[in-house]
Amino acid sequence: MIDLLVFIPACFALNLAFGPNNLLSLTHGAERGVAFALTAAMARLAAFVPMIAASALGLGVLMSTSALLFGVVKVAGALYLLWLGVKLLRTRPTVDAQGQGHVPASLRQAARREGLAAVSNPKAILIFAAFFPQFVDTQAYWTSYATLGALFLGLEACAITIYALAGRFAARFASRRMHWFQRASGGGMVLFGLLLLASRQPGQA
Repeated sequence: MIDLLVFIPACFALNLAFGPNNLLSLTHGAERGVAFALTAAMARLAAFVPMIAASALGLGVLMSTSALLFGVVKVAGALYLLWLGVKLLRTRPTVDAQGQGHVPASLRQAARREGLAAVSNPKAILIFAAFFPQFVDTQAYWTSYATLGALFLGLEACAITIYALAGRFAARFASRRMHWFQRASGGGMVLFGLLLLASRQPGQA
């Protein structure tokens, strides 16, 4: 029996943790609004589904124990975050059809960023591999894992909404400085990339 009274608040704390994807939700919410950010973040949720399934099949444990596999995914993810961060930092104000000084990402671009940021972070699947098993009912393994996965995705959508709302609220005070908001997001991506490069495989000294 899944102890939901423990799982839900603990899981939501993980969902709310500030990282690359939540930074994207904050940025997309500021640029285009909550509905846009939620739609773009569907790519993140879609990426998490096979990661949860892979963890259920035991691949998450393999990643947590294989230094080589963890290192490859970590470096690839860090390089992507660094590339995205530098790209955002190098953007310059342009003029759109309405004469505004900032042209935000399209929905396709935003969704691609969300999806790639999700799959490029090895710590995501490690959450599914290390956190979920603590609540899995071994007598109904697949059903309980699917239930945990569905709850995680629902709570992730709530976290996305919260960050998008925060971004939209912040945008009201910086509507004329959105270009600098985007650069700040780029700086955050670079920081996350560097932190990911410096991170160690769980269990290492």
